[in-house]
Amino acid sequence: MDLSQWLEQGFILRETEFRNALDNADFTLFEGAVIHLNCSTDAILPAWAPLLVASKLSDAGLTCIWAESEESFYSAYYRERMVQHNWKDYIGKPVIIKGCGDKRIPKDAYVIATQYLKPTAKKISYGEACSAVPLK
Repeated sequence: MDLSQWLEQGFILRETEFRNALDNADFTLFEGAVIHLNCSTDAILPAWAPLLVASKLSDAGLTCIWAESEESFYSAYYRERMVQHNWKDYIGKPVIIKGCGDKRIPKDAYVIATQYLKPTAKKISYGEACSAVPLK
């Protein structure tokens, strides 16, 4: 969600108009999504601007993450998801971390997964079943 859409000419934040635009925005379109907040222009935003957007999204039951780039968004997204994951499901089980499925998954997500799996999984490998590289 690009904050520049609510800025005059994409650069100038006029508080009344900004607040009115947020009040009139239909956030139901994003139900069930995690929102990537950013500003695609070089606008200088007051510190409260993304916080107000986050507050409005929260009112709509939505989660958001501020990130300057898509890569940093996915890094923060996967980090948050892994904290919430139940890693006890892997106790004593062999696990293969498949790394070629989705290009949006950053390398640090695999590193974090490995760190969570190390104390619980019986065996950890990376790749495909036919050519997996053992990690533990």
